Amino acid sequence: MSVLLQHQFKPLPADKQIDTCCFLDSVSHLPAFFDCLGSAIFSPIKADITGNISKIRSVYESNPSKFKTLQMILEGEKELHGPQWPKVGATLALMWLKRGLKFIQVMLQSIADGERDDQNPNLIKVNITKAYEIALKKYHGWFVQKIFQTALIAAPYKDDFLKALSKGQTVKEEECIEKIRQFLVNYTTTIEAIYIMYNKMNAELDYKA
Repeated sequence: MSVLLQHQFKPLPADKQIDTCCFLDSVSHLPAFFDCLGSAIFSPIKADITGNISKIRSVYESNPSKFKTLQMILEGEKELHGPQWPKVGATLALMWLKRGLKFIQVMLQSIADGERDDQNPNLIKVNITKAYEIALKKYHGWFVQKIFQTALIAAPYKDDFLKALSKGQTVKEEECIEKIRQFLVNYTTTIEAIYIMYNKMNAELDYKA
C-alpha cells in the first residue's frame, strides 16, 4: 500500500482552498497507480494524468504567489483568457485531471466497500467498470470506450492488484483494505472540493475526447 500511503493528501482547511504546491506534490505520485493494474492498455489514462499534472505545474511555476491555490488558478485564467476560458490552460488540464483522480477514488472506494462479482470474487472488473462509468465514460467517444472494454479483459486479480499497491509485499487483504480507507479520507475530500469549485465557477465542460 506504499504506492498510496507514502504520499498522503493533506487535510483541507476550513475554507476548502487547495494549496497548489501540496496538491501537485501528492498527485504527481499517482500515475504509478495504473502500473498496479498490470496492463499497458491502461497507459493512456496514466499518460493523460501525467500530462495534465505537467500543464498545471507549468502554470503554477510561472507565478507561484499568484497561483497559490487551485481556485486562484481558475480565477486568474478566467481573467486572463476571457471568452476562451475554461477551455484553456491549467483550468482545462485540471478539469480532465480531476476525472482521472475520480476514477481512482471510485475504484478504490468500491473495493473498500466490498463490491465484487460473486461468481468471480477475486476479479476487480466490477470495481474498474463502476469507476469508469462514473468518472470517465460520458466524456469518451465510442472508440475510446471500446479500448476500455479491451482493457477490462486484462484487469488483474484483486490479490495481484493489492500486492502491486504494496510494492510486491504480501500483505493481508484486511490490512490493505484498511490502508485504502485511510488513504481515501483526505483524497476524497480533495477531489470533491475540486468538483464543487468547478460547478460553482461554471468551469465544467461536457465535450467528448
